[in-house]
Amino acid sequence: MSEDTEYWIRRVQAGEVQDYTHIVQQYQHQILVYCWRMLGNEQEAEDAVQDILVKAFEKIQLYKPTVSFSSWLYKMAYHHCINAIRRNKLQRSLHRKLSGQSLSADSAAQVAERSLFSEPLSQALLGLSAEERNLLVLRTFEEKPFGEIAEITGKSPEAVKKKYSRTLSKLKHTMQSPKEEESCVTYNGWIKSKA
Repeated sequence: MSEDTEYWIRRVQAGEVQDYTHIVQQYQHQILVYCWRMLGNEQEAEDAVQDILVKAFEKIQLYKPTVSFSSWLYKMAYHHCINAIRRNKLQRSLHRKLSGQSLSADSAAQVAERSLFSEPLSQALLGLSAEERNLLVLRTFEEKPFGEIAEITGKSPEAVKKKYSRTLSKLKHTMQSPKEEESCVTYNGWIKSKA
């Protein structure tokens, strides 16, 4: 954590709540990218970031510099995203059971977004469990060390390394699957199909 971040945290903890904007400016984008990768939806990610940053503000008095502020914030984001994924899955399941049919049609924007970003890696990520996706996002995209990922997830660094290795193997297998390749639409393919 940078000295600037520590300074702003101490000021907010001392009652200078307006200084929280500096913390938001520093972390908002990276938490948004993390949430988008976890949730697979831009609007849900934007809503999640707002919720996470509000919760962090409400609990900032509980933050102790024994762990990095980044890890503390990512842990909140991790739990928020896991809960959102479970809630969405439960809602879809209940809707299917109650209506006996699939969910309502997606908007044109949702279809376009899914088509534009449905490259093999994106599709394979969505096929992973939320915990596996979190591990890959933190390690590969966010470039977090195993020790920090362990802090975020509440597991030992050794367990995180083993799970990461198994997840990479699973991802590789999923991406090599011929079924996956056929179901993916690339940007160029999507453009040609719309022409």
